[in-house]
Amino acid sequence: MGHEDKGHFAAKHTGKKINKGIAEKIRAQAVNQGITCASAHRIGKLFEVSPSEIGIQIDLLEYQIIECQMGLYGFSDGKKRIDPDIELTPDLNEHLDKTSKDGRISCLECWNIAKNLKCKRIDVSSACEKKNLKIKPCQLGAF
Repeated sequence: MGHEDKGHFAAKHTGKKINKGIAEKIRAQAVNQGITCASAHRIGKLFEVSPSEIGIQIDLLEYQIIECQMGLYGFSDGKKRIDPDIELTPDLNEHLDKTSKDGRISCLECWNIAKNLKCKRIDVSSACEKKNLKIKPCQLGAF
């Protein structure tokens, strides 16, 4: 959910309950009720739960996810961190073409491409922007 939904994130998770241990860790790592994407993923690994479950817990606490590792959202200036001038390598272009469907590709698929090609995640998201591919869904459920 975006900034316009701030204060109403929990509403999309009726029937879900706060996990006290996870909530404690989120609160400990949050700044001004915002937690970085990287911290959220580390908490998921620590508790051995999926990123989407951590995203739900963040929503239930009415916290925001900040500093997306793909460079797409959550920065104080409101701008993306992608490189519009990235040079699209043939390997990256091929991976994006194979993996995307209907102009979309998931965040997880982008992470996997970055891992397979040994490149930065932000390079993959920059390439997606250049190719007009929408990255969705977010692993944490932010979009």
